[in-house]
Amino acid sequence: MPHPTPGLVGPFAWTTEAAARRAEAGLTRALRPRPAAWGTLDLAGNDYLGLARHPEVTGAAAEAAGRWGAGATGSRLVSGSTALHAELERELADFCGAEAALVLSSGYAANLAAVTALAPAGTLLVSDTSNHASLIDGCRLARGTTEVVAHADPDAVRKALAAHRGPALGVFDAVFSVDGDAAPLPALAAACREHGAGILVDDAHGLGVLGEGGRGSAHAAELAGAPDTVVTVTLSKSLGSQGGAVLGPAAVIDHLVNTARTLIFDTGLAPAAAGAALAALRLLRAEPDRAARVRRTARALYEGIAGAGLQAARPDAAVVSVRAPSAQEAADWAARCREQGVAVGCFRPPSVPDGISRLRLTARADLTSADLDRALTVLTRTAPPSARRAGGGGAAGAPGVRPSVQGPGR
Repeated sequence: MPHPTPGLVGPFAWTTEAAARRAEAGLTRALRPRPAAWGTLDLAGNDYLGLARHPEVTGAAAEAAGRWGAGATGSRLVSGSTALHAELERELADFCGAEAALVLSSGYAANLAAVTALAPAGTLLVSDTSNHASLIDGCRLARGTTEVVAHADPDAVRKALAAHRGPALGVFDAVFSVDGDAAPLPALAAACREHGAGILVDDAHGLGVLGEGGRGSAHAAELAGAPDTVVTVTLSKSLGSQGGAVLGPAAVIDHLVNTARTLIFDTGLAPAAAGAALAALRLLRAEPDRAARVRRTARALYEGIAGAGLQAARPDAAVVSVRAPSAQEAADWAARCREQGVAVGCFRPPSVPDGISRLRLTARADLTSADLDRALTVLTRTAPPSARRAGGGGAAGAPGVRPSVQGPGR
């Protein structure tokens, strides 16, 4: 990756100054291409079910590309819809218990579509302070107004809605990607329903992991198929492919087809990705224990980390986060893990809403006991001396302290 040009002059000179400030704070980021044959134990990616390299999934991608072409060739409304897209939408809706589904080019695009299309002028958006960046950006782009409320707090949602007269929409991540904690969806939904507000749930980290056979958080909370609930999902995590989808009442999906800018003006999802996601979904249907295996693996990973004295957040799904003493030490710790053959995520400001840097580990259904032992050995061996005191103290598994202002997502 090219380094910033020293002494850059002109209208972009400020970017070199910004780069210097990032470097001083230990927040510089860089792209690191991974090899096709990766011998590293991957606990950084989001391939929760271990399906990204499954031969049925990669075979379906290749077959779709051969039949439909390498790209979608246009937006969904022009030439970017194929029989594969329609089939994937039908099977996603059926699996998740929704009336209809709409596939978009990414989970980010799905959230932008759902939030902006469902919050016209006069709408109050009630958004959790720890929501993902795509939900935050959707709220910023929507014509309604946004009130940010305390994390996972139904009473805060009630208070915000009680002060508003008019349409409203509660916007919640189902599983928060930083600490891996699950939102109290039934209680949040009840708070919204008391005031006639709609419910929008981003289930990016719940599909394939939570609910019966991996049907997701909304299904587990008995919200799936409800006329006041819309769910967004990604195809790039548990389904090992790429893309996103919005699930909900058929009338809402029809509204998105006619109004959602990230559907109307974006090239459709590539046929290979649609074919891969459809194959992965069918594998999950045939092998529902994959979801339970992910959860068991995440718990085992957490227990080993906490048992070693490191501060880990107790996982509700597949994400296990470990607090680091500082942004720079988090980056250095992740680099040492990678050097010893274990890839872990490194979350630092501004990607964490509470300002606390972490290593982020993701469980997979195909991890073995030997893989877990290796990961724990490397993680503890490379930990900085102050890691057990990171984040201002507190017991392992204690939730992070979150601010009342909107963070930038993960």
